[in-house]
Amino acid sequence: MKITKQIQLLFLSILTLGFMSCDDDDNSNIQGTSSISVKLMDAPGDYEHVYVDVVDVMVKINDASDNDNGWVSLEAINPGVYDLLELTGGVNVLLADDYEVPSGILNQMRLILGDDNSIVIDGETFPLMTPSAQQSGLKIQLNAPLLPTMAYTFLLDFDVDESIVNAGNSGNIILKPVIRGTVEATIGTISGNVLPLGTLIEVSASNGTDTISSYTNLEGNFLLVGLNPGIYTVTITPDVASGLTPFVIEDVEVTSESNTNIGNIILE
Repeated sequence: MKITKQIQLLFLSILTLGFMSCDDDDNSNIQGTSSISVKLMDAPGDYEHVYVDVVDVMVKINDASDNDNGWVSLEAINPGVYDLLELTGGVNVLLADDYEVPSGILNQMRLILGDDNSIVIDGETFPLMTPSAQQSGLKIQLNAPLLPTMAYTFLLDFDVDESIVNAGNSGNIILKPVIRGTVEATIGTISGNVLPLGTLIEVSASNGTDTISSYTNLEGNFLLVGLNPGIYTVTITPDVASGLTPFVIEDVEVTSESNTNIGNIILE
């Protein structure tokens, strides 16, 4: 997915995920437990491979302080080195699954990366450097309410093109992750199928504020995730070299916790 620069809820040295926060301070005193799952995915990027070394995910609950106390590991079930460019078109990796935590306010999250981060450009592999300020984990401000007995899935969506920085004369390539975050329970999706096969086709959805995009897979299927409820314009853009004409669908409605299937689209 790709989101317009005007509404990126991001960071340069500290990530900021924009979730709907709760203004009721009493939520921090809610009794009971909730469960958290975390998925990692990526927007398309103009590189051959971008590998990130995911070690763990940590959270701080009912503690708005900026110190290093109070962090709890979600005990990542799938740590490892992942090619972000394989996590597109609805593909994701589950990093934490139904981990039980106290209910209240999830104030912050940290995505912990190891040292084995790299990028492949024109067939050559380069190390991805991580700024020292991020070596203790990529801090994410959430302030998301967690209600008792409820399960929440957080989608962490890298934007590769915005996350890779060339350090100029030093020759270093720096990883400054830009991530969009959403809670899966409050969002919807758009899916469909585009023909003919055999050409690169981008599909984007815009509601006038957010623009989310992905590509069709080998079977022509696509899935746009992380869409807030509302009315969207879906634009299907084939590779210019294909000679096919772009196609636009107006007034596509997205509702929370459901998928809107726009069916089969045949480009001419």
